[in-house]
Amino acid sequence: MDVSEAKRLKALEDENTRLKRLLADAMLDNAALKDLLGKNW
Repeated sequence: MDVSEAKRLKALEDENTRLKRLLADAMLDNAALKDLLGKNW
């Protein structure tokens, strides 16, 4: 693996981490909304 491949791999890993965090936040928001909407007012 040369330097450019290693840099590309690192960039992809960083992007993957960022996207996983965004997904986790969205899933948490979704769960909170379902909980809120599921309650009787």
